[in-house]
Amino acid sequence: MVATKKVANSKKKQLILNAFVESCSGHQSPGLWRHPDDKSADFNRIEHWVELATLLEAAKFHGIFIADVLGGYDVYQGSLDAAIKSSAQWPVNEPLAIVPAMAAATKSIGFGVTCATTYEQPYHLARRLSTVDHLTHGRVGWNIVTGYLDSAARNLVNGSDQPSHDERYEIAEEYLKVMYKLWQSSWRDDAVQLNKATGVFTDPTLVRKIDHKGKYYTVPGPHICQPSPQRTPVLLQAGTSKAGKAFASQHAEAIFVAGHSPAVVAKNIADIRAQAKSDYDRDPQSIKFLAMICPIVGRTEAEAHAKFEDYQQYGDLDGALALFGGWTGIDLAEYADDQELRHVESNAIRSAVEGWSKASPGIPKWTKLTVGKHITVGGLGATVVGTPTQVADEFERWVSEADVDGFNIAYAIKPGTFVDVAELLIPELKRRGIFWDDYAVPGGTYRENLTATKGAAHPTKDHPASKYQWRSGVSAEDAIIPSDSANTILRSNENQAKVNDADKQVTPSRKRAAAHGLPKSDIKARRKSARQSLAIS
Repeated sequence: MVATKKVANSKKKQLILNAFVESCSGHQSPGLWRHPDDKSADFNRIEHWVELATLLEAAKFHGIFIADVLGGYDVYQGSLDAAIKSSAQWPVNEPLAIVPAMAAATKSIGFGVTCATTYEQPYHLARRLSTVDHLTHGRVGWNIVTGYLDSAARNLVNGSDQPSHDERYEIAEEYLKVMYKLWQSSWRDDAVQLNKATGVFTDPTLVRKIDHKGKYYTVPGPHICQPSPQRTPVLLQAGTSKAGKAFASQHAEAIFVAGHSPAVVAKNIADIRAQAKSDYDRDPQSIKFLAMICPIVGRTEAEAHAKFEDYQQYGDLDGALALFGGWTGIDLAEYADDQELRHVESNAIRSAVEGWSKASPGIPKWTKLTVGKHITVGGLGATVVGTPTQVADEFERWVSEADVDGFNIAYAIKPGTFVDVAELLIPELKRRGIFWDDYAVPGGTYRENLTATKGAAHPTKDHPASKYQWRSGVSAEDAIIPSDSANTILRSNENQAKVNDADKQVTPSRKRAAAHGLPKSDIKARRKSARQSLAIS
């Protein structure tokens, strides 16, 4: 889409810009790895990531948001084949491994890394994230996801079905409590002495167990790592279901949203801000919302459209439909090419289609083919085509109409999309006074630069993690680890804690049949679970 209307912006909100990537080829633009200028297929080379991080830091991007999946997209045609052939987020490498190399080549840019709560013990993940927070000098964020692919669950929970959507959030809530206890409560701020004269590296009286005993986890502790620069990494999240919004309103410091127009995401943003204040007494504006967007920028409008048309010819339709199937649980192979998706019997997909219609009024109806074609360049988010002025206008419209704080920029080609943003778009954003000239805290932590506040390396006082922190000079008796009941998640969602009746009615045998590609009439539970936990990768 092209924005041509100038949007007034008296508030001049300073934009946050992240690069949205994954340790795979193509990511949100399936098939474009074939483009002669695309280098995303070099994702196995560490030099590829170092060069990208260097480019993005020179442009003053706030962060690199690294998505991840733990399984393949096998809903479309009931098979992995389309994803494998087109490289639709397949193969995909582990995301955390590339961060230290990028950090060593940079000083200020942050790194948001996606890790799921459902498939890894909190004690282990706490150690991994603390380690990388140390190695990056405090520039790590954790994108908290609960998982949404049955193909991942089959490999990570001993062949069992993954828990229901609501239970995954219940698990995630307890998971966060364990993480806060390990990161914030297990060591006092000044526990590490490094006293060569006395031989005391760490004062053992300033390290303690957490003795967590919950429904899902028993973790005695203590944390095996000393406190890192941020103690708790920046907490990112992407869920906008009822459970996801309740979770985000309590825990998230930045939230990733995706939709084809500001109208699609505006209500979710307003709801989460309101819930953060009413239910958890958090400053609503302390939560930063980042919309996914794929900008195709040219020096002239004709040049921008020529780029877009060039990119489209490399898009892989089957790869796009494979991604759509994984994201929504809907197999579009079952639909005719011109069948309108508003007739799909799913409230989730109907609301999404209505959102696309609002974003692209020139398209008479969304069908299997039009959806697939759209996804091939930029995925399920907005794709904006135009001059720097036109794209900047569109960015300002999102701020004005949806109250977003910035953008996760998806690429059509890598690094070309990011080069265009750096060389063409960012100068226009700076000219308008809506993007910084330099990092707020050069060499600072991710949290300091995200909040543009020097010294704000730790979670804010109104964030639930803060109440767990064992601060310097405070005795263990006075620094009581909060009880589980003191930080209850989803409190506003208690009346929605019941699992969907449809999920309850699906027997384990039917779910196993769905997981193994038996008759599609038996895949209802699988689709329901995927739709409910949609968190676009």
